[in-house]
Amino acid sequence: MNHWDERYAAAGYYYGTEPNDFLRENAAAIPAGGAVLCLGEGEGRNAVFLARRGYRVTALDQSAVGLEKAARLAAANGVRIETIAADLDGYRIGRERWDGIVSIWCHLPSALRAINHRQIIAGLKPQGVFLMEAYTPDQIGHGTGGPQSVDLLPTLSELRLQLAGLDLIHAMERERMVTEGSGHTGLSAVVQIIARRPM
Repeated sequence: MNHWDERYAAAGYYYGTEPNDFLRENAAAIPAGGAVLCLGEGEGRNAVFLARRGYRVTALDQSAVGLEKAARLAAANGVRIETIAADLDGYRIGRERWDGIVSIWCHLPSALRAINHRQIIAGLKPQGVFLMEAYTPDQIGHGTGGPQSVDLLPTLSELRLQLAGLDLIHAMERERMVTEGSGHTGLSAVVQIIARRPM
């Protein structure tokens, strides 16, 4: 059992059952009814939110335990999602396959992050949208969630370089209050991206 399996094996939902605020406010940027891939989806709150809004959602996570809870959350909400238990260092996103790709608190080592972002660019259909929120290095020491290794925390300048080829609709580093279960609570230093693949 890996670290995430252990975390998600506890009763309840570690990050709650409500979607991430940034996703909730901006999901309409993703083409309506499209195929959406949610990276590092965990217990499924964001995937279920999107499925309830008519998207065809695939939830990807390394934790089979988390994905079992995601499937239960989907059933409780009267929707279906596809779940795939896989590590992002082995999973292939594909080419021009997705209308939307969502990455909420999916923190990867810097080398893998660069590879993953190249795959995201290739994996979006024309006019497909990448929506991301992550902690930045300024989050270290806040004590409100997220990893404590700088290598896992992207900056906006890094993301601008790695996502070259997409049109950045929204790109911002900011501090905001995050309240998501027991896992993320309090003032947080984040980076937010909404990017569209051109025709």
